[in-house]
Amino acid sequence: MDIKKIKILFFGTSEIAKEILEALIRGKYNVIAVLTQPDKKIGREQLIRKGLVKEFSEINKIPILQPLKLNKEAVEKIKELEPDLIIVIAYGKIIPKEILEIPKFKSINIHPSLLPKFRGPSPIQNAILAGEKETGVTIMLMDEKMDHGDILFQKKVQIYPEDTTEILTKKIAPVSSKLLLETIPLWIEEKIKSLKQDDTQATYCQLVEREDGHIFWDSTAEDIFNKYRAFDPWPGIFSVWRKENEIFRIKLTKIKSENKESEENHEIGEAFKSEGKIKVQTAKGSIVLEEIQLESKKPASIKDFVNGHKDFVGSRLK
Repeated sequence: MDIKKIKILFFGTSEIAKEILEALIRGKYNVIAVLTQPDKKIGREQLIRKGLVKEFSEINKIPILQPLKLNKEAVEKIKELEPDLIIVIAYGKIIPKEILEIPKFKSINIHPSLLPKFRGPSPIQNAILAGEKETGVTIMLMDEKMDHGDILFQKKVQIYPEDTTEILTKKIAPVSSKLLLETIPLWIEEKIKSLKQDDTQATYCQLVEREDGHIFWDSTAEDIFNKYRAFDPWPGIFSVWRKENEIFRIKLTKIKSENKESEENHEIGEAFKSEGKIKVQTAKGSIVLEEIQLESKKPASIKDFVNGHKDFVGSRLK
């Protein structure tokens, strides 16, 4: 069998999905069509924006399907394509069993964690939130349950102290692509066997929402810094500053963590000056502010911000 001729149907939406699709095309695999999320309206002007997978598919003249729902009509269209293999990465919708069972070589998912750890829609963010030192990539067979199917291959990826979600995603993408391209021929030629997941070791993560970026200063400096790393570039982290009778939302665009105990006693959430730095007291250690952004304003260095807002130091953030 010429593996490069098997008909692959690709499901994906995000940047990491686009990179894996690129790898399949570079490898001269026969991607017969792409399913990706419908175009979305963004910004105040509600301009329609195409996803990265769609843009790449248009350039490479790959047929595109964007069903609002994976209903009977979508199932019939997929059956008409007669795919031999379905590959899924960061598609953004639960794919019903009826679709997963269409290809004779089944459906494969690329999940950016070491399953059964961090099942769900935001495994990279959650690995950083949890302070993990390593994560990885899992190539798995799909079933009707979320990230539950048998494992084909896994590869570990180290997480460094300064890694953000953006940085870690860029590290994971090429590892995912390489591992997938190694897996496909071995799976098609029946040279590997799948391994069931240990459900007793499963952990789960939820979709990240904008308000999840709200900082609670009764957390430790380490936990707050992990949140900053996990939510970069989106949704970012923020706090609330009360100035006289006004309340401002402040985005913390550049921070550092200091785990040492403060030289003085400060209240939780208090902004104070120490060692020439502007810091905020946490339950353990402090956060050093380097750049912040008032709502509807441009980011400013903490020095410039404090020069324009003398009452910031000594105030308590919420």
